Amino acid sequence: MQPKTSQRGVTLIETGIAAAISAIVMSAVSPGFQGFLDTRRIDGVATTLHTDIQFTRQEAVLRNKPVRLSFHTEAWGNCYVVHTGGRADCRCNAGGAATCTAPSQQIKTVVLAGSDAVGLQANVNSILFDPLHGTSTPTGTLKVVSTSGRAVHHIVNVMGRVRSCSPTGTVPAVPGYRAC
Repeated sequence: MQPKTSQRGVTLIETGIAAAISAIVMSAVSPGFQGFLDTRRIDGVATTLHTDIQFTRQEAVLRNKPVRLSFHTEAWGNCYVVHTGGRADCRCNAGGAATCTAPSQQIKTVVLAGSDAVGLQANVNSILFDPLHGTSTPTGTLKVVSTSGRAVHHIVNVMGRVRSCSPTGTVPAVPGYRAC
């Protein structure tokens, strides 16, 4: 008689069953995870834009000269530039840098490539912040929009203050923002 030896390892059938269960779980979790990623992308860009609006206002006061926040839509995506000078003095490049004509000076540039799945829409080309009062001209609505249609709106009033909200409707609102 030979003693029984225990075998170690996994059979092909056990491996197939584990793979099938993993595929079922992943297909159930995937849509929720995509929604989570979409929400995080929108919130990240919206938070950055909100901070940069306040930054532009503060830079105008700090430098004691008007500072502008300009928005550009290009074939490769969107961008905005914080700069001194005229409305059309600075342009965005696909590489992420801004080009400004003298005497304008670029302070900060943010690029949203088309592959980021989040874009920026603005009803104004540029907002100018006054250094004396911190006011903005003109007022505007800036929309951070994802490819799924979810959005966060930043409404900049004449005092340079920002109110943020997320529209409700056919797509759900972004959590953490008031309804528009």
